[in-house]
Amino acid sequence: MSKVLIVMSAASVWERTDGSAYPTGYWAEELAAPHEKFVEAGHTVDFASPGGVLQPLDQHSADPEIAGEDCARYVAHAEKALREFGPLLKLEEVDIDDYVAVVLPGGHGPVVDLYRDTDLGRLLTAANASGKLIGAVCHGPAALLSAVDEEGNWLFAGRKMAAFTDEEEQMFGTAEGAPWLLAATLREKGADHSGGAAYQQYNVVDGNLFTGQNPASSARMAEDMIAALD
Repeated sequence: MSKVLIVMSAASVWERTDGSAYPTGYWAEELAAPHEKFVEAGHTVDFASPGGVLQPLDQHSADPEIAGEDCARYVAHAEKALREFGPLLKLEEVDIDDYVAVVLPGGHGPVVDLYRDTDLGRLLTAANASGKLIGAVCHGPAALLSAVDEEGNWLFAGRKMAAFTDEEEQMFGTAEGAPWLLAATLREKGADHSGGAAYQQYNVVDGNLFTGQNPASSARMAEDMIAALD
């Protein structure tokens, strides 16, 4: 039975340009939908984060007016999965050879810590070099920015990918005051970023890289990865 690693952020706040602290956490659907799909397909799923810190739930993802009428099911699934797994693995202690795929869910946390996490950068570099599958959804693609070489060259420059768009950030009300915008930064770093309609499912596959634009793209990302593993 193969194993999949879900790497979570450890951030609970997102510091804004005015110095205020915006509460953040994992987005329930982006964690639950892939976990559910991989488990149903017979894979074992582990969870890791910087320092093994358990990130809180982003309460916006539990609000049906924001996250949709299925959000309660995703919240329940995510909380149960994390509870049953127990203490998260420490990212710095993870052996990538144990896994066939790495998944990077969102919430705003990845733009706080994962985008510059050197342990994650080494893990993603090794995963990509050995052809393992890498999935990232919504703000999860920010974590891809951690994979740079000693000269500062980004591993995923030139790769096709989706991510939470600047338009969606503006619609969500978090673009103003954001230290940086994800989609714009990915393009500046050399990504071939494309986007679909706001808050509608949109996924991109480029070799071993599987990305989704927003929460609605989470399940499809996992389905695409499962098909590739099969």
